[in-house]
Amino acid sequence: MQRFWWSLRSAAFFLWMAITVVPWASAVVLVSIFVRGDRIYWMCAGWLTMSISAARVICGVRHRMHGLDNLAQANVAPAVIVLPKHQSTWETFAFPGLMPHPLAYVFKRELLYIPFFGWAMARMDMIHIDRARRSEAWRRVAEQGARHMSHGAWVIMFPEGTRAERGSQEDYKSGGTRLAVTTGAAVLPIAVTSARCWPRKSLVLRPGIVDVSIGPLIPSTGRRPDELMREVETWIEAEMRRLDPEAYPTAAALPSAASDTPPTA
Repeated sequence: MQRFWWSLRSAAFFLWMAITVVPWASAVVLVSIFVRGDRIYWMCAGWLTMSISAARVICGVRHRMHGLDNLAQANVAPAVIVLPKHQSTWETFAFPGLMPHPLAYVFKRELLYIPFFGWAMARMDMIHIDRARRSEAWRRVAEQGARHMSHGAWVIMFPEGTRAERGSQEDYKSGGTRLAVTTGAAVLPIAVTSARCWPRKSLVLRPGIVDVSIGPLIPSTGRRPDELMREVETWIEAEMRRLDPEAYPTAAALPSAASDTPPTA
């Protein structure tokens, strides 16, 4: 019976998203003919924030912030690259409303083909890449990432590149720390327990609390990308085990971060 109730509430949530995204995305595309930049970003962020609120109201998915002092420190840094744990769609939608700066996502260009949602994304000034063309992808990330940060935005990259199952982890790719070392930006690790409420590849949301823990800002000066990513990975995975101990019944060795393929949303 509990599962049925969760499914019913989740169906209502996704129906809400389907109904609201069409007029919202259409408005974004129309307005973008006349204005671009931050106005379009905040229009899109408005729908994402509403979706997170709808998940709370309809499905009972709430969130709790940790490490706000670290976020305050990052807020005054010259340039920041956000490197979060990736477990579900929740953090992709939530971060524009939680971070104090506009975010420039690095994502696979296939997302632009999603009707309405992708069309609105295409009107924002983000960093979309072709993962099959790695050298070109990296040049695009390096050039556009530096440009976005020079305008006050934060670049956000998911080091694992894909959503990880609750209690597991994917290989941490060092594209984000490579960009940090190249540009001199600091990196901000974030642990997120979103799979507790919105599991990977699931259409059923469970009521509960998503913990979002902001880690200490880590300078990149004088660091190597792979070594810096190992520090990011170590902090995130240790924090995940602290926040969600029941998902990690046994301690597991952390894999090394070696690949520099740009991670994407």
